[in-house]
Amino acid sequence: MRISVNLRMHLPDLVSGVLSGDTRSLSRAITLVESTLPEHREQASSLIEQCIPHSGKSIRVGITGVPGVGKSTFINELGKSLITEQGRKMAVLAIDPSSGRSGGSILGDKTRMGDITALDGCFIRPSPASNSLGGVAAKTRESIILCEAAGYDTILIETVGVGQSETKVHGMVDVFLLLLLPGGGDELQGIKRGIVEMSDILVVNKADQYLERARETAKQYDMALGLMPESKAGWKTKVLMCSALSGEKVNIVWQTILDMEKVLRENGVFDQNRSDQDLSWFREFSTQLFLEKIHQRADIEQRKVELIEAIKNKKMSPTMAARALAALLE
Repeated sequence: MRISVNLRMHLPDLVSGVLSGDTRSLSRAITLVESTLPEHREQASSLIEQCIPHSGKSIRVGITGVPGVGKSTFINELGKSLITEQGRKMAVLAIDPSSGRSGGSILGDKTRMGDITALDGCFIRPSPASNSLGGVAAKTRESIILCEAAGYDTILIETVGVGQSETKVHGMVDVFLLLLLPGGGDELQGIKRGIVEMSDILVVNKADQYLERARETAKQYDMALGLMPESKAGWKTKVLMCSALSGEKVNIVWQTILDMEKVLRENGVFDQNRSDQDLSWFREFSTQLFLEKIHQRADIEQRKVELIEAIKNKKMSPTMAARALAALLE
């Protein structure tokens, strides 16, 4: 996907705007780092480099769950309390699914956050998932850095909500929250264990409409967690209930998030996790750059064409062809 970016603003002015908390500058900065245009890469890299020293002073929360569980409604209700009552500055990075055919994305999550959209202290950035796996956009990490540099102390990442690949966001946040439907289970059968094991807090939403079913669901998940290995972080996964629509017990969910943050900071796991995530970012981006350099070599691309034809004509197995291509790097 190629993004059209109007970059009339001088880079130092853009950096200054981000650091001063100007939302227009922040929006343009995220657009810059999301751009796939080669001429924007160096500017984006310089932008992130200048903003990183001003980042890291937030709590990062990943919010996932199947479509229809109420992620956007939950964030809207939570945001009203955090911004208007607690004076926090909240940035929401909402990742929307993209079409596999056209690459387009509706970016409609923002429409379900109407109460917080116009509030001072709230920044909402919808981004298309495009071809990126993991329930996040390709530049979610960079967007987190920019939002923190702009002074946001609470970063919420609302994932696509499509299945097993959601677990990638776990490596970008401090707290991973999974929203569940009352009586839910069938829609999570194929992904349940992977996501539940990674989740720090499970929340059965819509409990006001289906109280008994919500209680039973919470009980079942609580029992299931007892069969899973204990976390080495000193935090025991909690199972809660709430209603994002009415706001009931949403404050309890937030307090549980703060409780977890306190535990992780006290035992040193919080800073260690952040460090591990930075190293993971380094490895992932290094691999991406290496692959790009390889694909830019004409001899490799020509050989790839020949090997593809050999595979199609059954003259060579895919594994043998891959080894032949890799031999060019020796």
